[in-house]
Amino acid sequence: MEAVADSLRKEELSRFPEPVIWKFGYGTAGFRDKADRLDRVVFRMGILAGLRSKCTGATIGVVVTASHNPVEDNGVKVVDPLGEMLAREWEIFANQMANASPDELGSVIAEIARTTGLDITSTGQVACARDTRPSGKRLLKHLLKGVELTGVDGRDYGLLTTPQLHYMVRCINTNEAFGVPTEDGYYQKLAMSFKDLLPKVLPSTAPRVRLDGANGVGADKARKLVQVIQATAGNIIDIEVFNDGTSGTLNENCGADYVKTQQKAPMGMEVNQGERCVSFDGDADRIVFFYMDSVQKFHLLDGDKIATLAAVFIYERLRMLKTDLSLGVVQTAYANGSATNYLNQSNIPVVCALTGVKHLHHKAVEYDIGVYFEANGHGTVVFSDQALETFTKAAEDGRLSEEEKEAGRQLLALSRLINQTVGDSLSDMLLVEIILMHKGWGCSEWNVMYTDLPNRQLKVQVKDRMVVKTTDFDRKCTSPEGLQEQIDALVFQETGGRSFVRPSGTEDVVRVYAEAEKRAAADKLAVEVAQQVYKLAGGIGGVPCL
Repeated sequence: MEAVADSLRKEELSRFPEPVIWKFGYGTAGFRDKADRLDRVVFRMGILAGLRSKCTGATIGVVVTASHNPVEDNGVKVVDPLGEMLAREWEIFANQMANASPDELGSVIAEIARTTGLDITSTGQVACARDTRPSGKRLLKHLLKGVELTGVDGRDYGLLTTPQLHYMVRCINTNEAFGVPTEDGYYQKLAMSFKDLLPKVLPSTAPRVRLDGANGVGADKARKLVQVIQATAGNIIDIEVFNDGTSGTLNENCGADYVKTQQKAPMGMEVNQGERCVSFDGDADRIVFFYMDSVQKFHLLDGDKIATLAAVFIYERLRMLKTDLSLGVVQTAYANGSATNYLNQSNIPVVCALTGVKHLHHKAVEYDIGVYFEANGHGTVVFSDQALETFTKAAEDGRLSEEEKEAGRQLLALSRLINQTVGDSLSDMLLVEIILMHKGWGCSEWNVMYTDLPNRQLKVQVKDRMVVKTTDFDRKCTSPEGLQEQIDALVFQETGGRSFVRPSGTEDVVRVYAEAEKRAAADKLAVEVAQQVYKLAGGIGGVPCL
């Protein structure tokens, strides 16, 4: 392995000989930064993915994307064999490789080989894709070059949503038990599952959905999905796409993050009373719904609303099936307090996890059916093998009542409609639409399941976001000294008040969340907490305000 490491080191020296300046950290989003800083890192992640493939004997995925970040940013994220996030020990290896000097890289690779017992003569495959960012083509070339140097086959899938690549990696490594590992196979699976879940009595007119594609990769993929659904099941859903990338800028004044944080409709999309609207982010792994009421008031249906809708639908069918399978909902500190209360009152267990979908996913798999969505709209539902076996047997069990068999069939089809590997805007959109069809609801009926406490999120620019440290799943701040005491005092002044702060995992900012019984109070609390962060954590730029 040392000889191979030496050859990689020489290649690195000839390709990127300049010294390492930026310090990178691999998180839930992988590596993410300004695109012009990432050439070396993406190249090295190609090497890492090749080594990971050799080590596991499975196909590894890599996607070049920065999700909801501005267009000038980019990133790289590695996907493990079952479509899950990269294993923790390999995140450490990723950090070591990204931050090693050119002279150190060879020894870092040799140490990885020694630690893992990697056989360098083994074969492997890396599946690669990117989003629509202009920098993506350049970075993908560096990625594939890194893969090539390990002697592993690198396959370029071109433009895909991040969840589509996760899906394909899972399919390849399960011998297509999860689905066919092609883009068309992905659409066919969702379309057939959607058809299987249709209620016996269909709406008189096809539901019409207005989609904000964030000027990203999800816009075109949504059109393709709808075409396959209509060819498979008829004109049962109609989607009109806005911000499709033909004009406008990726994630600029549009997309799920913009709609969630600004709590208003995106630019480039006129919204009329009662219309059901959906917003994706740049790589289509987040989704939020929204609508305008009769007085043109904006209403957001975010990840909390999606999780609650899905959990209640599943809970109702589990009760029909009369099974003791466990169901739980995993939330983060960002979950609205009203959502937590509603689920508790519905006898559906709720637990909290650290912010970041990998933390929610790890907790969700402790249940037979684990529902997890971050409030930002990133989430999914995971099913245990026991749950799938139970549904499969129930669907055809002649000893069961027709109601029980139908519950089993619906839950089995639901497990196939949902992309269990990762949050998926396309899949989650269909999940919501099919549940609304069954209930005969529009957005307003869905929204009154419970009333969100008004909330506000702000960002505070600081010199070093890592001076802010947290505990209790991000709900309490332990550093800098005195900040939590200030937050507690401000919260105490507001009825129903709650607030927390945490360092961003993807940007040089500290994020602030606040909620209260009244909108003005939530806004006021957010600003006051943000100003304390600015004061005590070394804020730069302007003083935070709405």
